[in-house]
Amino acid sequence: MVLNYIWTAFFLVGFIAALGQWIFLGDVEVFKRIVDGTFDSARIGVMEIALPLAGVMTLWLGIMNIGEKAGAINLLAKIIAPFFSRIFPGVPKDHPATGHMVMNFSANLLGLDNAATPFGLKAMESLQSLNPNKEEATDAQIMFLVLHTSGLTLIPLAIIAQRAVLGARDPSDVFIPCMIATYVATFVGLVAVAIKQRINLLNGVVLGWLGGITAFIVGLVWYLSEYMSRAEIEVFSKVSSNLILFSIIVAFITGAMRKKVNVYEAFIEGAKGGIQTSLTIIPYLVGMLVAIGVLRNSGVLGFIVSGFNWVFVHMGINTDFTPALPTALMKPLSGSGAKAMMVDTMKSYGVDSFVGRLACIFQGSADTTFYIVALYFGSVGIKKTRYAISFGLLADFAGVVAAIFVAYLFFH
Repeated sequence: MVLNYIWTAFFLVGFIAALGQWIFLGDVEVFKRIVDGTFDSARIGVMEIALPLAGVMTLWLGIMNIGEKAGAINLLAKIIAPFFSRIFPGVPKDHPATGHMVMNFSANLLGLDNAATPFGLKAMESLQSLNPNKEEATDAQIMFLVLHTSGLTLIPLAIIAQRAVLGARDPSDVFIPCMIATYVATFVGLVAVAIKQRINLLNGVVLGWLGGITAFIVGLVWYLSEYMSRAEIEVFSKVSSNLILFSIIVAFITGAMRKKVNVYEAFIEGAKGGIQTSLTIIPYLVGMLVAIGVLRNSGVLGFIVSGFNWVFVHMGINTDFTPALPTALMKPLSGSGAKAMMVDTMKSYGVDSFVGRLACIFQGSADTTFYIVALYFGSVGIKKTRYAISFGLLADFAGVVAAIFVAYLFFH
């Protein structure tokens, strides 16, 4: 019901905002912008997201099926099982869902969005096989979704590249702030869901894994920032991420051949589900993107930013960060919309300005919660999202707050 109320509210709030602009501000184009935006959002949902995703899904579901027959997914599940069995108590040890989730998180860490989505959809499908109530999200599915929406990425290469295109003096100077902000979002999301699900995180296994992951991330950030230039970081990111991804494909195929699996048939068998999955998500995707488009084109986000600015001024808080808020507000709704706002902010205020850099940190601090909910839950037919959206937004909020603090620390 939460998603129902939110979706409905997007249209009603958008209509009221547009009506106010027409009556009080004389904006006769506002309704045209909204209606044109609905058609554009529907087209984007099908032509630019669902159909291209069909090709990517076909490829990676085929590769994943080879990996399963090679035993690679089960091996990953066994390695990570001690940690995942604590934070996903509803998932049996050695279940394939664990391996699929590991693949998804790994692809996200490397910034490989195209690979992360098929892995994530496969993970959600595996978790759905354990779901006794197919229309209601389980605790495990909610934990997975919240961790995914926190958007933990080691190197925000797309943001660095965009800053380079716009002529930043040091495009990679937002690398560490982005890393800190997205890690805070992930940590808060994990702890919040664990408290809600009464999962005990204070045990040796969980603390050991979290401590090890934290040490690895801190060590990598320190090494890259101290010993590599911007150009070297970009080369390292491109080579390492794509090398690892292609190595996974080769390892799956090699392992399957050693087990005398017919690799090509295994690929075809898995790939057949790619088109069906993409067709299944189209109604969910179009519905959410159109609602988001209404909210964006009605000017609601602009009013919200103005309201925040007014509140912070009267509280005596420095408001230098408020011009970057549209990116933060758009990020949970639309990745492409947030990227457009980030670029617009850098062009308007300067790519090396405090506001321009903060917009980049906002972009890298979390992921698109509503889009991910529509995509992942829609792919398996879940209609009752329970507290997934609210906790996903909590992780996003933590990332936004952290982004503001680190931006003031590094650049103000």
